Amino acid sequence: MHLDVVDLKQFYESRLGRIATRVLRRRLRTLWPSVAGMRVVGLGYATPLLRPMFEEAERVIAFMPAGQGVHRWPSGEPSHVALTDEIELPLGDSCVDRVLLVHTLENTENLRAMLREVWRVLAPEGRILIVAPNRRGIWARMERTPFGHGRPFSPPQLTRLLRDNMFSPGATKAALYFPPSRGGVMLRAAGALERFGERIGATAVAGALLVEGGKQVYSATPTGQRSRLRAARAVARPVLAASRGRTTARLAPGEHE
Repeated sequence: MHLDVVDLKQFYESRLGRIATRVLRRRLRTLWPSVAGMRVVGLGYATPLLRPMFEEAERVIAFMPAGQGVHRWPSGEPSHVALTDEIELPLGDSCVDRVLLVHTLENTENLRAMLREVWRVLAPEGRILIVAPNRRGIWARMERTPFGHGRPFSPPQLTRLLRDNMFSPGATKAALYFPPSRGGVMLRAAGALERFGERIGATAVAGALLVEGGKQVYSATPTGQRSRLRAARAVARPVLAASRGRTTARLAPGEHE
């Protein structure tokens, strides 16, 4: 079950959440140093990590699952977010360069179907990046943060999950080595603890895992009744409507009801 969007927003606006965001953004950049000219999609609650990509990506869109809820993002600007079914993304085939999954894998009830849908919308050279709670880390044991909810994973589990769903596993990184304390002393030491954890490679105590994967274009395209129905219906693609400050959807050229 997905966390409520209100709880997620409150956490990432807290002091602990802001520090966690900075740490995760820095680790993400070691895997994706540039997204210049790319089409980037975030699924789950990826908005805190997507914001720095606005200046370089061709387009950035955040999809929030219906079971989680949605809020306007970014604040004071045309909306780049939409509420959607995580196994029926309103995008055409092979149209996205990067997909970032945050607070998705551990909460979804349709894990395999969701990953197959991500595979469908990714371009042949596309990349997926999963941010998930580390099974052995202290963050997974404390419900005061979003990483303490849902199902945590180990690095081998995430690697196997990608391989079983038509992705080639890539690099694995760890983050959030400092404990999820709200105390001022511990938060002031978070930077030093994070650098120390990275230096010694203490993956076992890290709160989050970042695992990248590439689309296997030689894998068989998912088949079945849902795929056949998709071929017969129109695909609604999100289009940013700056004049009205929200994300709308319209039919792509050449597609019909």
